[in-house]
Amino acid sequence: MNDQTVGMTRKMKNEMFYGFENTFESLDNLKQAMIDYIHYHNNFRNTVKGKGLTPLQIRNQALSLS
Repeated sequence: MNDQTVGMTRKMKNEMFYGFENTFESLDNLKQAMIDYIHYHNNFRNTVKGKGLTPLQIRNQALSLS
């Protein structure tokens, strides 16, 4: 895993799992919550390092430069 993946995984666990372990009724509920979080993180969450851009916007900018 690279540093960005590790950081995103740590952030996801801190924000949606720790303290909420008993709120997921099944593994399917947990899996769907993780899918929803990743979608939110990649498409809507602005990043400080990305100067207010989402990860998807940063990726698209990088691809347009190449």
